[in-house]
Amino acid sequence: MPDCNGAVGEVLVHRTYIMQNQISPARPGDQMSFAPDAFRHHPGLISKIRDPETSFFRDLDLTEVDEKWAEAGEVHVPRYPDEVREAMRKEALGAYWGSDIWVFAYGSLMWDPAVYFAEVRRARLPGYHRSFCLVDRSGGRGTSEAPGLMAGLDEGGDCDGLVFRLAAETADRESEIIWRREMMAPCYKAVFAPVETAHGEVQALCFVADPAAEMIDTDLSHADRVRYLATGSGHLGTSLEYLERVVAGCHELRIDDPELEALLAEVYAAQGKDCSSLCA
Repeated sequence: MPDCNGAVGEVLVHRTYIMQNQISPARPGDQMSFAPDAFRHHPGLISKIRDPETSFFRDLDLTEVDEKWAEAGEVHVPRYPDEVREAMRKEALGAYWGSDIWVFAYGSLMWDPAVYFAEVRRARLPGYHRSFCLVDRSGGRGTSEAPGLMAGLDEGGDCDGLVFRLAAETADRESEIIWRREMMAPCYKAVFAPVETAHGEVQALCFVADPAAEMIDTDLSHADRVRYLATGSGHLGTSLEYLERVVAGCHELRIDDPELEALLAEVYAAQGKDCSSLCA
């Protein structure tokens, strides 16, 4: 499903695309397609962020996704019709048309944004935290008998991540790519919220968990979260593998999330495993 960012997308994509949440270091020269000074605040990120042209999500074909899902005989996960999704985007971004748009990333969107941005900053989103609240019963990383979990942004606390600035002249095209990925199905709400950076506060587009959505359960007990992550499995892999990739991605980008690592340790313990090598 869309990964943290993109967790719903992962559930809907076909079974041959299993590894989209892994970090794929950019090849020499890949970042030449970005604005010359896009990484001026954090040049160390140049090799950590995938070239958009190599991203599966750059030209995501939702009709093909539907067809592949049907061919696989998987549980149908309803998504927004294209015209409805696009109307939602235009309404949400209405006040920002013709302007730069900042987008907050907290999961795989950090290392695989699939868009061309003019600037990237390390950022903190107050009022929300990473939460494993997206329940997969459709066969991706869990089933109705043994549900799986993926991440979303839930209210409370704060969340460290990255924020990307889409330049005004390309914001329409680039925001549509992100919207198609994050808002393909009813799971998230798109909100603009203040995001803190070392270079000042910005209002950023954030995709947060929608408690009213069928796939979102923000009231899930901690014990059930651990159990779902320890036992959830489907044709895309296990929920534990998803958690491991998010933790590894945060490590690679030097994003600190002690609660995420503690959760991984608990899931490992539930399986009788040792996480010292990954959580070191």
